[in-house]
Amino acid sequence: MKIKDILNKKQPTLSFEVFPPKKDSDYMKVEEATIKIAKLKPAFMSVTYGAGGGTSKHTVDIAAKLYNGCGVTPLAHLTCASSTKEEVGSQLGRLKEQGIENILALRGDRVAGRESAGEEEYQYASELVRAIKNYGDFCIGAACYPEGHVETANRKEDIVHLKEKVDAGCDFLTTQMFFDNNILYNYLYQLREAGIHVPVIAGIMPVTNPGQIKRICELSGTVLPQRFKAIVEKFGDNKEAMEQAGIAYATDQIIDLYANGVNAVHVYSMNKPEVASSIYHNISKIIG
Repeated sequence: MKIKDILNKKQPTLSFEVFPPKKDSDYMKVEEATIKIAKLKPAFMSVTYGAGGGTSKHTVDIAAKLYNGCGVTPLAHLTCASSTKEEVGSQLGRLKEQGIENILALRGDRVAGRESAGEEEYQYASELVRAIKNYGDFCIGAACYPEGHVETANRKEDIVHLKEKVDAGCDFLTTQMFFDNNILYNYLYQLREAGIHVPVIAGIMPVTNPGQIKRICELSGTVLPQRFKAIVEKFGDNKEAMEQAGIAYATDQIIDLYANGVNAVHVYSMNKPEVASSIYHNISKIIG
């Protein structure tokens, strides 16, 4: 099923993200975790794509497993940084062969030390979106950043680039993680003012390990509310308590989003079935 059709039902939905293993030897472990999360029957599950396409084979394999083996709609990530146009075309062919209809189109991060292939590569996510649109009948998503992309000068410039992706053929957007829902509500207003009217899926990260925090902030520029900082300071040294508190904080965010008309929530579950299961059961009656 195409994700745009799922979103157009305007009902509360919950989805999860998994990522392929970096090493082939870890594949079975990741597949097992994926199957456990799939048993929750989420609206869909996304499968990430390693830097430079390093795990691209596994991306397709896991997405195909979700579709053909678990009966769950997959969303396959596809990045264009450090991949030639020919390599992107090959990946699109593999996805189509497996019956996968949904792609999250991302620029991605370049591999350190690797030179750009120039015109042989897509330089921006908007170019990738347009290429996928021209390739065939895919439902295309793209990323958006409620607090602004770390590489743009300001949020206004970031929204201009986002509009380019939508105009190129993007069907829906998924947000970077955020920890203050008011940031998202303000951002959604700005998107509508800019003429961006495609569905927006809210991305939520349950932080169960305080060691994640520093890297999250470095990569995304995410602002941490004082309420969240207090949780980390109080429970960060207790693994089980931090996990429970992180799940509770994420659950509270999700319930508030649903209550305020944001129907689509995507959880960055970090290949942890226990985290996905806890959040699902916390809101099972809310999403029906």
